[in-house]
Amino acid sequence: MLLAKCPHCGTKTEFEGNEFRPFCSERCKLLDFGAWADEEYALPAETVELTEEDMAVLEHSAERGER
Repeated sequence: MLLAKCPHCGTKTEFEGNEFRPFCSERCKLLDFGAWADEEYALPAETVELTEEDMAVLEHSAERGER
């Protein structure tokens, strides 16, 4: 029997045959989903500042239908 730790509450639960895996229960699954929906979790991202030259290149590419 393979046990896995629930990513929400930490309870060890059987992984195989668990319809809510990797969570231990529907409750933990829904609580985690709600946290994502409420933007409690975020992935780090870099802010990029575009120069006038960068914008000109992008506009030129868009006019030519390039990606």
